[in-house]
Amino acid sequence: MRVTNWSGNHTYSSTSVEHPASIEEVQKVVAAAPLVRALGSRHSFSAVADTRGVHVSTAALPDVFVVDHDAATVTVSAGLRHGELVARLDEAGWALHNLASLPHISVAGAVATGTHGSGDRNGSLASAVAGLQLVTADGDRLEVRRGDDDFDGMVVSLGALGVVTAVTLDLVPAFEVRQDLFEHLPWADVADHFDAITASAYSVSMFTDWSETGPHQVWTKSRTDEPPVTELFGASPATRELHPLPGIDPGATTRQLGVPGAWWDRLPHFRLEFTPSAGDELQTEYLVPRTVALDAIDAVRSLGPALRPLLLVAEIRTIAADRLWLSPSHDVDCVALHFTWRQDVPAVEAFLPSLDDALAPFAARPHWGKLFQTSPERLHAAYPRLDDFRALADRLDPTGTFRNDLTDTWLGRRGFPGEPRRLPGSSWETDT
Repeated sequence: MRVTNWSGNHTYSSTSVEHPASIEEVQKVVAAAPLVRALGSRHSFSAVADTRGVHVSTAALPDVFVVDHDAATVTVSAGLRHGELVARLDEAGWALHNLASLPHISVAGAVATGTHGSGDRNGSLASAVAGLQLVTADGDRLEVRRGDDDFDGMVVSLGALGVVTAVTLDLVPAFEVRQDLFEHLPWADVADHFDAITASAYSVSMFTDWSETGPHQVWTKSRTDEPPVTELFGASPATRELHPLPGIDPGATTRQLGVPGAWWDRLPHFRLEFTPSAGDELQTEYLVPRTVALDAIDAVRSLGPALRPLLLVAEIRTIAADRLWLSPSHDVDCVALHFTWRQDVPAVEAFLPSLDDALAPFAARPHWGKLFQTSPERLHAAYPRLDDFRALADRLDPTGTFRNDLTDTWLGRRGFPGEPRRLPGSSWETDT
């Protein structure tokens, strides 16, 4: 039976899915199979994790959880999901500096695709990576740490460098967070006070349907050792708990109305015990330099009549710069424009080129795990280290074990074996 991603919009092409229970078993699979890709929690909406060979699930690898209190790091098994990690960290007195909206994604998968969370001072989840352990194309083990040659190119790897088996992450002391929500923020206040809004709390998310009235909700997540947000320009404080989608029961969301709680139980939008839906949605995300964010927002607003019928909800949030080559926030503070679509694949795919055209003037960088359609020229302009990453991948994987059609397209490679085809997440065909 073919395996699909979480949303069901993409069916993987792999011939089998292996579930190795040890690093040695991973080495054997990689050494024996001509084509291999790691498979995490399958939350990518693009075909970035696909392969026409063997998938290696990291979920069955031995549990690794080693806290180095002196170095303030933790080393964990790659297939561990954030929801399985965070409570253990908290019990040990430690925290991660940032978390994504959902706690159900794997650590290595989130890192490999540049998934990021939110906050003016908060780098992406990948920016916390201090070390990686992986199995390379020849079946050997490789361990790299921050400061090693090419380390900044190996963290956000698109799965193209090997099967990551363990990740070492920076830690911060455990902290508590409260959420205060606001409703009906006018676009005029977004334009006039954007910096003040995003700096008002440790993490801030604006939710919108891109209507003319402005974001219908703003979620502010404040550390309890910092002042809470009590007013937000023209927005009204929420008096009840809310779901990002108006009219939806907020039972799955993390506690609001200023009730303090552990970092891991407030930074995500959704509760750890909440089981995500079957994935009846699609997602796209672009990150633009903060300096042009308001112009990019205006460009998206101009698409409103065509965009809104396809949209469930959109989110605007900020991410601090990092040094990682393929990170969407590489070398620049960014504003993320996130789109959660109705699961109408033909209609969404038909609209994506218009969205890319609107954001292209702002050096917009698409999120690797989401759906987007762009050109090779735009992608290389947005990610200036893309050619360096291609050279790194060719050096670590000279036989093409971890190549796939989509990453080859993104990297501008030619000559990949197999029939040409177009994969979700790309607007041009591979030349084979």
